[in-house]
Amino acid sequence: MLSIIVAVAENNAIGKDNDLIWYISDDLKRFKRLTTGHTILMGRKTYESLPNGALPNRENVVITRNKNLVLEKCTMLYSIEEAIEKYTNSEEEVFVIGGGSIYEKLLPYAHKIFLTKVHSNFEADVFFPEIDSNNWKVISEENHKKGEKNEFDFSFIDLVRF
Repeated sequence: MLSIIVAVAENNAIGKDNDLIWYISDDLKRFKRLTTGHTILMGRKTYESLPNGALPNRENVVITRNKNLVLEKCTMLYSIEEAIEKYTNSEEEVFVIGGGSIYEKLLPYAHKIFLTKVHSNFEADVFFPEIDSNNWKVISEENHKKGEKNEFDFSFIDLVRF
């Protein structure tokens, strides 16, 4: 089962120059809590943006078209179709962690979205696709104010596909 986990600005911005745009400590803690012990699925650029390579205590799966690329502590897939075939009917919850084109291609196959909505607009070069409210139902929402460890107001919003 594919689940998407993403932090998105009001204007759907998710990244710039292969990096995060904001720092929200509570979002990073939530990401770690939800994904630890699970498989995480990402594109090559997202992998390259990770400061220390593969994330610990998770199976790291990287999608790339470069069949010669082998990354330490990662399972390699060489197409979106391979990921869809391997994970859409899996009993295990697999978290899609980015980037933009991976989100766009796998959103139609996802059953859940764990969304952090950052209540601001940002300049970006990567955006999350529009979430069609006809296909998704909000099952929980928590609003948070900016503070010492969180640069912006934000909300955790969990959605399930109808």
